[in-house]
Amino acid sequence: MRPRAGLQWSRTLLQTPNLRRGYITDTDVAKAKQYCVEQIRSRQDAYDAFRAFNLELVRLPELVSNPAIGQLRMQFWRDAVNNTFAGRPPKEPIMILLHKVLQDLSHISPESSPSSIKFWLLRLINTRERYMDNRPFTSLAALEEYAENTYSTLMYSTLAALPVCSMHVDHLASHIGKACGIVAVLRGIPVLAAPSPPVKSPSGSEAASGRNPVLLLPLDVMAETGLREEDVYREGPRAKGFQDAVFQVATRANDHLITAREMLKNLRSGQNPGHEYEHGAEAEHQHPEIAPGDDGTTQDLRRGFGVLLEAVPAQYYLSRLEGMNFDPFTVTSGWKLPWNIWRALQKQQI
Repeated sequence: MRPRAGLQWSRTLLQTPNLRRGYITDTDVAKAKQYCVEQIRSRQDAYDAFRAFNLELVRLPELVSNPAIGQLRMQFWRDAVNNTFAGRPPKEPIMILLHKVLQDLSHISPESSPSSIKFWLLRLINTRERYMDNRPFTSLAALEEYAENTYSTLMYSTLAALPVCSMHVDHLASHIGKACGIVAVLRGIPVLAAPSPPVKSPSGSEAASGRNPVLLLPLDVMAETGLREEDVYREGPRAKGFQDAVFQVATRANDHLITAREMLKNLRSGQNPGHEYEHGAEAEHQHPEIAPGDDGTTQDLRRGFGVLLEAVPAQYYLSRLEGMNFDPFTVTSGWKLPWNIWRALQKQQI
């Protein structure tokens, strides 16, 4: 059977070589590829710099034997951040990479201001310095404030480096960061509740005694459940009221994740988030106002969604904690987490 002329013409059109070269040249393709590579690299550099910076601050109390030395190190990082944003980065790997991130940001988005990133990093230093002695949280609200000033602040820094300037996305990051901070405290219970080995000098001799065990569950929750620190140090998860206290704290983290999901659903459907942003009055969250149903909000959610994926590991841990009857000492990692992150990215859901 002879094919119809229309089909022959269509096949010939598709097979015509160099049909698009009048519109898109090989040079255009090369420039586009280079642009995409630079976009990905700059975002990865920002994530690496901020996470490495946070890791240095977290490890600091374990690396010094004297609180005064720890404060001096904190001041070193404070000066390093100030000098880096002034264009004079010290010869320190994290600050060198941060300086490159700031240069890339000025090249990619000249109208953006890095001052908010500086504000977030200094806030992170101040909060880590305040809790460098592993002081207990007086209340569940104090734990949420700590999580806001650390984990949420890290997410704000990453969003500002993309740059994604949206109060709605910041609001989502606030709830997710609070959940991540609470989960970090729960994950740390088996480690911090056990005494650490003594600090050794370079020669191998013991320079100072190790860290004393601590329990960072909020004091008001411990009082309500009748939990005592000494019982946890002696009996571990069998201590009276321990699992009840963990349950209350984990429930608050889960509530933040549920709130974030509801907010994301409302924003995508063109509705308001559903409640006011408690930190919206801060100057660093004052961005050009965009209606929830506007294309700008949708674009900001799409561009910043990778940062919001922090919710997936937090939810994964909480699910496994629930499966172990809220005993952090028996929770182990699992192989499904990478798959859960991939699925969340594909479905654009947290």
